[in-house]
Amino acid sequence: MPQDDPPDEWSTPERLMWEAFRAGKWCEEAPEVRGAALRHLLIAAPSPRPGCQARLRLRGARVTGELDLAEATVAGSVRLDRCHFDETPRLDNANIDAAFELRDCTMPGLSLAGARIAHECEINACTVNGTVDLRSLTVGNRLSVTGTALHPRDGEAALDAQSVEVGEDFWASDLDCTGALYLNSARIQDVLVLRGTRISGDAGLQAPELTVGGGLFLDNGFSGTGQINLYGASIGGSIRMEDCQLAGPGAGSGAYALNMCAAEVGGDIWSGHGLVVHGPVILNDTSVRGTVFFKGARFDVSSTMPSTDAALSASRLHVGGDFNCQGGFVSHGLIDLRDSRFGGSVLFQGAELTALHGQPALNGNGVETGGALNLCDGFTAHGRISLINVSVRSRVCFDRAALEAPADERALSFIGSTTAILSLRMRKAPAGVVDLRHSKIGLLEDAPVTWPSGIVLDGAVYDSLHPALPARERLPWLGRDPAGFVPQPYEQLAATYQRQGQDADARAVLVARHRSMRRTLSPFARLWSLLQDAAVGYGYRPLRAVWLLLCLLATGTALFSAWPPTAVGEGKVPPFQPAIYTLDLLLPLVELGQERSYAPTGMMQWSVVALIGTGWLLATTVAAGAARVLRRN
Repeated sequence: MPQDDPPDEWSTPERLMWEAFRAGKWCEEAPEVRGAALRHLLIAAPSPRPGCQARLRLRGARVTGELDLAEATVAGSVRLDRCHFDETPRLDNANIDAAFELRDCTMPGLSLAGARIAHECEINACTVNGTVDLRSLTVGNRLSVTGTALHPRDGEAALDAQSVEVGEDFWASDLDCTGALYLNSARIQDVLVLRGTRISGDAGLQAPELTVGGGLFLDNGFSGTGQINLYGASIGGSIRMEDCQLAGPGAGSGAYALNMCAAEVGGDIWSGHGLVVHGPVILNDTSVRGTVFFKGARFDVSSTMPSTDAALSASRLHVGGDFNCQGGFVSHGLIDLRDSRFGGSVLFQGAELTALHGQPALNGNGVETGGALNLCDGFTAHGRISLINVSVRSRVCFDRAALEAPADERALSFIGSTTAILSLRMRKAPAGVVDLRHSKIGLLEDAPVTWPSGIVLDGAVYDSLHPALPARERLPWLGRDPAGFVPQPYEQLAATYQRQGQDADARAVLVARHRSMRRTLSPFARLWSLLQDAAVGYGYRPLRAVWLLLCLLATGTALFSAWPPTAVGEGKVPPFQPAIYTLDLLLPLVELGQERSYAPTGMMQWSVVALIGTGWLLATTVAAGAARVLRRN
């Protein structure tokens, strides 16, 4: 049977606490009680007054000595308000059948390691000059550590909640932690809320393998001056990071500001405006079912990291929706999206990216998107953009963008990539080179006034161009390859004109191809090229041969009419016909009977030699040009 009277040696305040416990009322008349008396009261609890529920409610008391409830079983709820503990309360492996609450209390530490609390556990508005140890704590309902100041000794944790299990929410908002906060392998059924919490120290927030059934809230003034480690975390809902300030611990290997490698997020990563990060952010191998929303965020590794780490490293990231970095997004350091997959679009409208340490401003090599890739509408890159082997189902857009790379570097590398539309109507002409080698593009849009100083088109394939310029206006575009003459871009442009029924423009491009190639030939081959160009336009101007033949025919007819040749041979010769005689000289391998029947004399012999030579040359160039055209067709 429980003892209904307190022990004889108890003080008057302790007796008042005893009676208040039996009535389930607040005890406010006990300015000082012993920790041993509290232990006795909770373990050997007296029976309640009739019609009352026995429970501890103590306000404004100083607890002297140690409160040791380790491995104890407490039947009722425990609520302590504005109490001061001289020594650290210890409830390791305790079993509390109801609720446990500390409000506005001061203590040198608190240990609840391995404890089991059936209902709520609340440690609110307290001041703890040591560590709050919640390792392996199990809470049936809500766990709340809000508005509390945690000031541990140097090198110690402020809040150690490793492997904690919470049946509902875990609220740790508005904390002031001058040490690390540990949530390694914690399991929270609903949401984890750290709104307004401030964490200082290099260790920061350590929560690898964290499991949260709902959302994670790092917003409303949350700040961390150390590492925020969410490696391998599983978040069933969204992560919210509005008005969030993160500062990594400084230089060194692994000195990140936020690490979410290999994490799984069932909702969105949502920052909105106000996310500022000084130090690397790592999202490698992370999966996000919804949208990644970094609109208006600022990432910076320029001052805190004198190394080559990326400001945002998100290689092999999988996002079901959009990757949104528009609306004033700023990065001082590399944005690395290599081999990532996006179900929606990648949006950098209005963003400003600045490269550091010789790295690109944006590395999107191997990216696949189900929507668009927009780097437009005020987008500015101070450094290279690398988009090698990307696949964009919709549109890659650089409209009204500025790519500010040096003239001797690649401003944009869009190599081996595929997209339905590539729009290069930029805000100003890039000084650097735009490299489109071996890319496959449905519609290529550009503007002559913003053509880059150098553009590489070798192996690039496109279905159409906009604007549809005539060949004479489009040809200077092909002459901007830093490597000099490359034949494939001319053939591709000619094929595009042919598909659009612009055969004259196609022929003009092919003629320009041979003229450009002429500069690369030996002197003899260059002379032969000039003859083919003048005679038949490399086979693409066949009417030139007809007109030249007619001019030579008219000239020869006039000459031989004035100075006819002499008949030769025996027997009857055909009547002399100046026009037919001239044709017989001009057309190789054609026998009209005039050339062998008549022989010129005097200076006319040189005319015959000139006509025969011209005929052979004309026939050879026509045959070469015709063969070239036939091979192409």
